[in-house]
Amino acid sequence: MIPFLHIGPLSIPTYGLMVALGMICAAYIFQADFDRRGVKADAFTMITIAGLAGIFGSKLYSALESPTEFLAHPVAQLFNRYGFTWFGGFLGGFFAMLILGRRAKIPLLEFLDACTPAASFGYAIGRMGCLLSGDGDYGTPTTLPWGMSFPNGVMPTTITCVQQGWPPSCRVHPTPIYEFFIWCAIGAFLWHMGTKALKGPKAKGEIFCAYLILTGVARFLVEIIRINPRVFLGLTNAQIVSVLSILAGAVLLWRIKSQYHTLKKEHRIVEHISSHGDVLQPEYHRPTPECQHPERWHMYDSMSAEVEVLDFLKALVTTVKPELVVETGTFSGLSTLRIAEGLKQNGVGRVITCEWDKKVYEAAKKRFAGSGLGKWIVARNESSLEMKIDGRIDMLFCDSDGPLREQEVRRFLPQINPYGLILIHDASSAMKSVREGALRLEAEGLISVLLLPTPRGLVLAQKREGRS
Repeated sequence: MIPFLHIGPLSIPTYGLMVALGMICAAYIFQADFDRRGVKADAFTMITIAGLAGIFGSKLYSALESPTEFLAHPVAQLFNRYGFTWFGGFLGGFFAMLILGRRAKIPLLEFLDACTPAASFGYAIGRMGCLLSGDGDYGTPTTLPWGMSFPNGVMPTTITCVQQGWPPSCRVHPTPIYEFFIWCAIGAFLWHMGTKALKGPKAKGEIFCAYLILTGVARFLVEIIRINPRVFLGLTNAQIVSVLSILAGAVLLWRIKSQYHTLKKEHRIVEHISSHGDVLQPEYHRPTPECQHPERWHMYDSMSAEVEVLDFLKALVTTVKPELVVETGTFSGLSTLRIAEGLKQNGVGRVITCEWDKKVYEAAKKRFAGSGLGKWIVARNESSLEMKIDGRIDMLFCDSDGPLREQEVRRFLPQINPYGLILIHDASSAMKSVREGALRLEAEGLISVLLLPTPRGLVLAQKREGRS
């Protein structure tokens, strides 16, 4: 092993070099996470300050593990080259990051979520410093082909093995390498969780909880083959801390998820859109007999119509030139805006849209106000079954709660232009209530139905001739 790099008169400790490299890599990953979340903050400054705090915390925690020696020689214990602990570094860096995140006015749980992938990769690289320096973080003897010896390390295996009653030439588990791969895998998984959280609503803090649980489990397992002393119930200090980390992560996750699921699904999606905007992604509706490859379509969220259906709505508006369009179920307003774009292109008409949920309605209304299409939109905060429409309806688009859509068609049917169009979303074979409602209307001779094989299903219908 190489505890120090000698460059002329300089002796550079490899442990410190790898810690510094880990901090640099963590800063780049942290900044990338900020950028993809749209957070304006300087990750490099934060990592530098937190890294220094972590080094101090690591030394202080290590020194306090031997209080007698620390009280006898406090300066020597704090400022020597050895005695760094993972948990002390975690605490020091963690509390420093909390202060920095607060100063940057970033919501706490979102900030912690952004920290975790960087922390995982930074720790993984820093652990390689333990390997290079041979500082005693290796494991028990092994006959596995990748077993290693550290005769020239800071804590040589030749001495440690004799102290433990093992052969002086024994090879040991290179646990820093194990931790490197495990923490890199955890970091990649947490980054993937962050990617999913950007695409759709997820509970803030969930990624941080996963970090506490996964790293706690990983460190506990690695400690089984480490040579650290057992201090309580056969556990090392690191294992005790790992158990606390797992418990804290599990309890916090339970609390976060419980609070999160008290929110209505519509509100969770609206809040996500408010934070991250509309995120284009492949449709993830499960395959149906009529649409076996939903991934070929695209979506913004799980409650708005597919992107291709939104484009279809606009194309229909520009093709049939309706003067009055009625939409039930505004939700995020994406479909309303596509219809309004078509009306603007035509130069005539208006769309009346309704949303009964006050919070969802306010979010959509705000979007309409900033769209430049407000002239073509009349938004109402009311139920579709109570909404009164004056005049003849040229196009009806039903996209409210599934059980209401058949009732909506029946209610507005007398006002619909005999040559107008009726569209009902979510009519796939997986949404039986909507699909069967449309077919029931057809069986009664009220409308003629065409079932379009989109991922979530779309009914295109027209009144039967002679009906009023």
